[in-house]
Formats: sequence, structure tokens, C-alpha cells
Amino acid sequence: MDQVEAIVIGAGVVGLAIARALALAGREVVLIEAAGAIGTGISARNSEVIHAGIYYEPGSLKAELCVKGRAALYAFCKSHGVGHSRIGKLIVAASADERAYLEKLAAHGAANGVDDLEMLDGAAARALEPMLDVHAALYSPSTGIVDSHGLMLALQGDMEAAGGVLALGAPFAGAKPGPEGLTVRTGGATPLLLGCRLLVNAAGLDAPDLARRIDGMPAHLVPEQTLAKGNYFTCGRKVPFSRLIYPVPEPGGLGTHLTLDLGGQGRFGPDVEWVTQRDYQVDPARKAAMMASIRRYWPDVREEDLAPGYAGIRPKIPGPDGGPQDFVIQGPVVHGIDGLVNLFGIESPGLTSCLAIADRVLAIAKK
Repeated sequence: MDQVEAIVIGAGVVGLAIARALALAGREVVLIEAAGAIGTGISARNSEVIHAGIYYEPGSLKAELCVKGRAALYAFCKSHGVGHSRIGKLIVAASADERAYLEKLAAHGAANGVDDLEMLDGAAARALEPMLDVHAALYSPSTGIVDSHGLMLALQGDMEAAGGVLALGAPFAGAKPGPEGLTVRTGGATPLLLGCRLLVNAAGLDAPDLARRIDGMPAHLVPEQTLAKGNYFTCGRKVPFSRLIYPVPEPGGLGTHLTLDLGGQGRFGPDVEWVTQRDYQVDPARKAAMMASIRRYWPDVREEDLAPGYAGIRPKIPGPDGGPQDFVIQGPVVHGIDGLVNLFGIESPGLTSCLAIADRVLAIAKK
């Protein structure tokens, strides 16, 4: 049986960042991916936003890793020529009641170390974005957008330049701990049996299922995952905004917001649709509710402007009736299996946090 130092499961943006960090630290690492290409799951179906760190509970992993990750991600994109833009974001309130929520968000952000937020009245918000119809807004100048695929290619390039190996079409089939580490089985056209000292489960939506295939993994430490589908609609005409526009958050998501890609194309979403199966089809009937949400801040949007775009699925823990969700990063201190790190519930701001998450996993691996 071949032996490697580290195996990372899942070649999304988080798995790539972890494999890169391990390789740069001098670890022999193999990154295994069930699909035939990198970044085909959650990483390919999101808003491509670099978040500032506003929404998350102070003291949470999301808050800490988003703020650290944002700074690291901007620096990485600049040094590696990855397309990005710090275009800023307005979180908008349609009423005085919603303004109170913005003030709560501002306090959250300040507690998390986001020190550039600015509360604006309606007139000041319209001075930045004249087509807005809002009561107030919270301005976040450090929010941005990124070419997520370009980011993943850059992470892959660094990993491979440092000696890391990417194995596509290699689904994780199971693992068994032993005195010398873990024995990992992969499926696919050419099944493998590999030994490793470190196994990192960064499989996104599949992470809980794959954790159950690891012998000795305590069942009660594998969280139940609920799927929150987010539908996006593209805008057929040029939107009259130069910044991201977000309403106040809704249960399960950040509200139906306007994001822009690096070419200036506008898209609206994601909404929140609780589902039991993975389904990436966008139901055109959801446009009516989305239009109503958009008109609260952009009254001039027209029915014919929106067309079904794409959908993504968030790995939610604890689900639609639970409280705030945090990232779950489990090392041996938690589950008792030497050399195993599980990542669960890595939804937004996972993209922003990817480099900081990788640093956290590397620190666990050194213990």
C-alpha cells in the first residue's frame, strides 16, 4: 500500500486552499475529488462575493475566519493576478424598523473588527446609488467580488508547484484508523488504497455522509445537515448600480440581493428554498416573489428584466428552525481519531474565509 503524509477530500475552494497550505508547509499531500474537475460543487454556485465580516455572531468561527480570510484573500488575488474588485456594498433598509436592524449589523461588524462601516440616511445612500429607493443603508466599502474559478486555479497552481497532487475521478469510499495513521479507500475507475497520517474531510455538501464512512467516527458528532437551495435570476439589461445591494437578511440567507460579476453583469439572488434533494433547476415561478423583494429597493425593475439563471445549495446546520449556524471544524481533540479533521457546514462566507480556514486546519494538523 502506498503511503502519503496527507490526503484532503474535496477540490472545492476550501479543499484547494487546505491542500495548498499543507503543500507549502512541506507536507506530501494528495487532494482527491470525485468529479472530473475542480470546483464543481458549492464553489461553482455562489455569489462570488468577498464578505467583510458583518453578519456573524461575535466570537464565532465565521466572524473570525471571515475577517482574517478577507484580508488574506485580497492579498492573494493581488499577488496571483486573480480577477477581483473591492466595489463595496450597501445593505439597505426599506423602513425605520429595518434601520434598527442595520444598527445591530453595524455593531456586529464593529465587534468582529470591521472598522470601515458607515451608516447612511436615504439621501446619502442615493448620492452613491441614485436609483435606490431606501430609508437608510449600511455602507461596507471593503466588500468585493472575485473570479472564483480563477481563484481555484491559482490555489491549484500553488499546491502543485509545491509538490501537491490532484487526483480527479477519485471518490472517497471510506477510511480506517490504525496505529500508523489512516487507511483510505477511493472508488472510481481506478480504486486506490492509500495510507496517510492526516485526513481532511473538506467535501462540502458530502462531508457528513463521508464522515460516516470513517470507522470509529462517533455518530453523534456528525451533524444533521439541511439543504437550503438558493435560486439566482440574471438581469437582461445593465443594472443602474455600481455596488452590491443587499436587503436586510432573511432566515437562512442574506436576502435577495444584487451582485455584479467582474464584467458588470447583474444577477439577483439567492433566495431561500428548503429542499430535501439536490436539484439545481431554477423554477421560473419563483420570479414573482423575487420581484417583490427587489422592488423594495429598486422600484424600476421590470418583469422582462429577469430570467432564470442558476442555483446553489447551502449546507445548513442546524436547519430552518435553528439559531445562527457556525462553521464546524473538528480535530482529534473533539472526536478522538488521530490525524482526522472534519469540516461541516462550510457555507457562506466559506469562499471569503478559505485561506483562513486552511490556516486553522494547518494549526490543528501541527498539534
